[in-house]
Amino acid sequence: MDVKMKGPSFRGLTFMLAVAFLVWSSSSEGCHGRATGKHWRQNREALPALSSKKGKTHNHGGAHKGNHHGGASKTKPPSRKMPKPDVPRSPPPQKGSRSSTFNVLDFGARGDGKTDDTKAFQDTWTATCKVTASTFIVPSKYVFLVGPISFSGPYCQPNIVFQLDGKIIAPTDFKVWGRGLFQWLQFTKLMGLNIQGNGTIDGRGSVWWQVSPFDDTIDHEFKLLIPLNSSVQEKPPAPARSELVGKMPRIKPTVSDIELVSLFVKHPLTRLCSFVVQALRFYGSFNVTVTGITIQNSPQCHLKFDNCIGVLVHDFSVSSPSDSPNTDGIHLQNSKDVLIHNTTLSCGDDCISIQTGCSNVYVQNINCGPGHGISIGSLGKDNTKACVSNITVRDVIMHNTMNGVRIKTWQGGLGVVQGVLFSNIQVSEVKIPIVIDQFYCDKETCSNQTSAVALSGINYERIRGTYTVKPVQFACSDNLPCTDISLTAIDLKPLQELYHLYGAFCWQTFGELRTPTVPPIDCLQIGKPSTNKIQNDFDSCGV
Repeated sequence: MDVKMKGPSFRGLTFMLAVAFLVWSSSSEGCHGRATGKHWRQNREALPALSSKKGKTHNHGGAHKGNHHGGASKTKPPSRKMPKPDVPRSPPPQKGSRSSTFNVLDFGARGDGKTDDTKAFQDTWTATCKVTASTFIVPSKYVFLVGPISFSGPYCQPNIVFQLDGKIIAPTDFKVWGRGLFQWLQFTKLMGLNIQGNGTIDGRGSVWWQVSPFDDTIDHEFKLLIPLNSSVQEKPPAPARSELVGKMPRIKPTVSDIELVSLFVKHPLTRLCSFVVQALRFYGSFNVTVTGITIQNSPQCHLKFDNCIGVLVHDFSVSSPSDSPNTDGIHLQNSKDVLIHNTTLSCGDDCISIQTGCSNVYVQNINCGPGHGISIGSLGKDNTKACVSNITVRDVIMHNTMNGVRIKTWQGGLGVVQGVLFSNIQVSEVKIPIVIDQFYCDKETCSNQTSAVALSGINYERIRGTYTVKPVQFACSDNLPCTDISLTAIDLKPLQELYHLYGAFCWQTFGELRTPTVPPIDCLQIGKPSTNKIQNDFDSCGV
């Protein structure tokens, strides 16, 4: 009986041990899993591989759900602060890097008016040139001494702003300019350039004017100025004819760079002084704007546009003495689509000079004087062809100028000037308000030549005010008369000052008087000449 009782007890004991083992084993595995889970949550950043492995195993954990969706988890982030990653700081800007604004002071300019800042300006431009719509800053309250410099393309980015609020001055030492330099500040082959601000460009031209061999230069019409205390012929000769010329101007009007180099080689110092320095020049550029700034005392031409398309100049001023030689205010050559308005120009030569190759030029709201007025030309020098068309000059006030509105051409030239309107010009103490001179000459005498630049379709309307020498001077070519010249609402009254007064003069000039004029301009021949040779010139200019 004892044996029977021991058997079942052993099996039962074995069964109970087995059940206990299973229960213990299950309980032990569950505790290990939670511990591992807790450890994973606290060290997910340190153990990304383990995080991935446990996340896949425990697909019921809230932390896994948040990670699975890649968004915010319902599980709160760890309470302890994790160290911030060591993010390197951005290096300080190096000469305008990471910026679209470039200040010359950041590139080493001193701005004390004594130190040569040319290199700093060049380095600033190099950086500016690389960034579209960037800004080159010349700050206010500084004076920058800058030598001859070219701000050039064509690989510069478009729409650069040259913000001029300070003052730029030219060197007065002739040695700085070197050989063959014909401008001071030059911008070439650029698109969308905008020069703006309230700063000043000072050419300090007085040193050039003093040594210029042409410092006695006078305009062609000066031969008409006969002081009141001098005798005058009862019928003065046709004053525009070259054989009657006395002292004539010895200047340009426009010469090529090749001519300038040749002149320099022959006469280094004098020619350098005579032809070199145009203060601000634009060449081969598109959509150029100049606004707000002042250019003063340029050695010669103040602002020049050559081979440009799309030019805008407004709220701009030029200031130079009336006796400063050859200091044109604005000079246009081979440029088209030009708008100049709301500008004040005081200089020693033409306020605005429109040269060959210009078309679609609109000039409005200009104050001109002192100076030589607004001119087209001179054109056709050295038997060259000149083509000028679609020119409008209106709403201009001129005071104490040599001429009012003028067209001047050389004998022997070719081409045509046509489609010109001078409208609403108010003149005050202007010596000769209306001028056409096809016998222009820059020497004591010029040989007579039969060919000429043709003039046709020139319209004058509402030109009013006072003159001190002569109201109208029309001197046209013998072989190629001026045609389609119209005069409307001309009202010019004499003002006796220093010179003898003349009446209106016309030579080979044909057109019409659309209204009565004051004074009467009876010399204008009504209609057209018997022979009209202009068509060939129209054809040569592609008109």
